[in-house]
Amino acid sequence: MSEDTPRPLHVDMVTVDCEDPRALAGFWAQALHTEIGMDTPDFVILRGRPRLAFQRVDDPTPGKNRMHLDLSGGDREAEVERLVGLGAEIVEQQGDDDFRWRVLRDPAGNVFCVSDPHG
Repeated sequence: MSEDTPRPLHVDMVTVDCEDPRALAGFWAQALHTEIGMDTPDFVILRGRPRLAFQRVDDPTPGKNRMHLDLSGGDREAEVERLVGLGAEIVEQQGDDDFRWRVLRDPAGNVFCVSDPHG
């Protein structure tokens, strides 16, 4: 890549607005088998790529989140059970005989999915 060619964009970090960054980061650190890399009272970042960050806001956006995480790999039902044990809530089962996933809600109410492995 020459000096004149702009570097392509990539996802470096996904940031979640929340009321309690440390608590929510703790849930996601356990859910994703990772560790907290940076921790301040108002902003917490997990290790990994892309990084997942949690920032304190006074008034998180109400209603359905417009973007969510899709997690896959391993035994879907065992992972769902583990995540519920960490504090997630099952919202619904989706899919058909070829591909299935569960919609869950993290302790702050953010929706995310756990699916069968893709491809």
